[in-house]
Amino acid sequence: MKKTILILFGGKSSEYEVSLSSATGVLDNIDRDKYDVRLCGITREGRMFLYGGDPARIASDTWFGDGCLPLALDLSDGTLVAGGEKFRPDAVLPMIHGKFCEDGTMQGLFAVAGIPVVGCDCQSSAVCMDKAAAKEIAAHETGVRVAKTVVVKARAVRGGDAEILKFREEAERAFGYPMFVKPSRAGSSVGVTKVKTPEAFLPALKAALAEDSKVLVEEAIRGREVEVAVLEERGEITVAHPAEIDTGSAEFYDYMTKYVTDASSFYLPARIPEEKQNEVRRYAEAIFCALDCRGFARVDFFLTPEGEFVFNEINTLPGFTPISMYPKMMVNDGISYSELIDRLIGTVL
Repeated sequence: MKKTILILFGGKSSEYEVSLSSATGVLDNIDRDKYDVRLCGITREGRMFLYGGDPARIASDTWFGDGCLPLALDLSDGTLVAGGEKFRPDAVLPMIHGKFCEDGTMQGLFAVAGIPVVGCDCQSSAVCMDKAAAKEIAAHETGVRVAKTVVVKARAVRGGDAEILKFREEAERAFGYPMFVKPSRAGSSVGVTKVKTPEAFLPALKAALAEDSKVLVEEAIRGREVEVAVLEERGEITVAHPAEIDTGSAEFYDYMTKYVTDASSFYLPARIPEEKQNEVRRYAEAIFCALDCRGFARVDFFLTPEGEFVFNEINTLPGFTPISMYPKMMVNDGISYSELIDRLIGTVL
């Protein structure tokens, strides 16, 4: 008998479009003979619908309308109600990146309903989404180096620009320019600015605060960007060979470079010696475990010219778009896209 899998897409975060592409990638590769696939589309405003229309309309963001039924979740027994239909999914596969899912909120909702969700649970999702918290735990538990950081919280700068400038001076003393200003709890480099001059600090911080009430001001690490895919199946961990990102003419691996333009390129496996590849794979597994992750995650590092790895961030709902690195790394190691989806779903069934 087929298992019913509910795939989530859309959502209220600034990564809405990425979610549509990730969901489309999964729909194109999931085993329909094995799974009864149901689709839960969430609008930018947060309204939930059971979508039964053409899956091709998801990628073009024309899914809303025909084929949509308002969807309600009964938290008492995990029953989903749409129109006159009631059903209970065997598992949820979330393909919503950023706030209001990757941060553990949707995982918590379905946990209350007793429905298993592929990937990290509510607590580990929330911790990993918070870059400041994740780096502090990773550094303490594994000894891996992290960038020097100044944390700015919105309530600390309510006094206006004068208060903000105090944090700029603190960062200047700690590590100087260039520096990165980024939301602590956002993904896909949304709201991130590379700051090269004192004049650029104020607008950069305000842009980050527009995304999150907690902001990281970090030293700029000079080095190559290396990413590692981790797959956990009931305690058994598979760590793929790392990929290397070449941002080309872009200042850093920002949202446009990741998903819109072709300015970046990648090398798979990374152009580093085998012993360094194994080293970063060990770091990735250690960080994954230290942060109590499960299912899957992509762990990102910098490799400095001196040969030292610096932990950048962990992504507990990495993209599954046609150009996303997580599935590419797994495919490179012999796990096909379809097999990867099947194994991920298998972690909770």
